[in-house]
Order: sequence, then structure tokens, then C-alpha cells
Amino acid sequence: MPSAPSARPLRIALVGHVQHITLGLVPALPRDGEIVHLSDLRWLPGGGSGVPFWQLLRGPTEVHFFTAFGDDEAGAQVEAELRATRAQVHAVRRREPHTRNVVLITPGGERTILVLGESQYPRRDDPLPWDLLAGCDAAFFTAQDPEALRAARAARVLVAATRRREAIVRSGVKVDVALGSAADEREVCRLADYHPAPSALVLTEGGSGGTIETAGGTERFAAPPPVRRRVGSYGAGDSFAAALTFFLAAGLGVREACDRAGAYGAAVLAGIDPRDHQLPLVRP
Repeated sequence: MPSAPSARPLRIALVGHVQHITLGLVPALPRDGEIVHLSDLRWLPGGGSGVPFWQLLRGPTEVHFFTAFGDDEAGAQVEAELRATRAQVHAVRRREPHTRNVVLITPGGERTILVLGESQYPRRDDPLPWDLLAGCDAAFFTAQDPEALRAARAARVLVAATRRREAIVRSGVKVDVALGSAADEREVCRLADYHPAPSALVLTEGGSGGTIETAGGTERFAAPPPVRRRVGSYGAGDSFAAALTFFLAAGLGVREACDRAGAYGAAVLAGIDPRDHQLPLVRP
């Protein structure tokens, strides 16, 4: 990968979805026929690219978000929140309701997500400034269109979610890092599952750190700092993903970037809304 710029802010693109998230605390997950009330409610634009969006804004970055919105109230609310930031939002509107998620957080901080509808993703045939990606230091991909992934490959560093393995394989693109969670069966994979194989496959293991698989073998990266109080785990993996992308864009190797990113994932466990506890990103 070419070296990172030293003076200007890092130019980082997100290519993917953002959802209308409602979070709340519950004493336990509901049983059949039971009514459970959510308390301490709040909402945010979140999801696989939505939470990284907020994390990346907490650093010396120029953020570009390629996404899509639904044509209802939820889509309008999400769009208004994103456009009120300093980021540059490149989006189209779909003639469908915007995806809503309801997140139930139980004592101990575990989250259960109810997804209402299908997520909106940007496509390469959407009239968006795709040529801009060639000037980006990094791109993080959570969309579904293989052609959009080919466009994202123009960035100096390309990180893609392993949950988008089908799009990665269909694109024929070699990504620099494929990123997933070892705790999610939809994301667990090996380098051999990709053709061409990513330069590195990173699978996180929460408080235990995680693994990095390359052509040279598999190694572990460091566990994050211990958490004093675990309130909610929503957004932890996504905050890790944003920090990893940032540190790769800054020129660090995958191992060191993973070691540093762990603290960013762990930090959001201290609250319900991940934005309340995301750490500032500092260039190494």
C-alpha cells in the first residue's frame, strides 16, 4: 500500500448502509406472548456504516459517505442528522421505507437487534461522484453491489465487511482487509473462501482480541483494555472497524492497526448510544 499523507486530514470513504436505530434497555428478552417495555430510549443513524460514520468524525478526517435513503420520515430523519455534520454525504433516495432497527439491551450489555425491512445500499449505477474514491486514503465497504466495490478499490486502502463476502467474490476485487466477527456465523470465513484472497482477514473476538490470517499464517492481535462497566455492546464492532480503517489509512500495518483499534470498540461498551463514548482518533 502507498504511504499515507502526513499533513492534510485523512480522506476516508464509507460505502454502505445506514439505518434508523431505536435503542432501549429491557430487563430480559421477551418470552412468547410477553410484553416488554423499553426504557432509556434514544435513536441514532447507525448500522454497519452508520456507527463508523460517527467514529470517523472524531478525528482528523475528511469523511465521504456513499449511501441511500428511503423516502419516508425515517429516511428524512437519518438524512438530516448526517447532513448536519461536517461530512460530505453522497446519497440517492429509494422509493421505499427506510430501514428501522429496534435494539434491545439486556442487563450485562448484550444487544439483540430487530431489523424492520431491507437496508438501502448505494449502487454503482447511481448518479454519485464515484471518481472521488480514487483520491481517498481508505474506503470501508458494507454495501452489496460488486460494481460499487470495484469503484471503492480505487482508494489506497480498501476494507470490506466479511458479511459482504458474496459481493467481494463476485467483484473479483482483492481487498486489503476483510473484517468480521468470530462470534457471528454469517461473518466467519477463511482466506480460502475468497478468490482473489484479501491481503488479510481479521476476525474479532470481543474482549479477547482476535486473529489476523494472511498468506503467511495466522496470528493474534491484542485484547482491548478491560471494561469497568459494560452497559451496552451496540456499535462496538463497528467502532473497531472505523478505527481500524483510520489507522490503516494513516499508514500502520494490519497488526498494529488492530492492536490500536481494540480500545475504540471497547470504549462504547460504557453506554447505550455508542456516540456517547467513542474515543477521539489520533494519528500515530
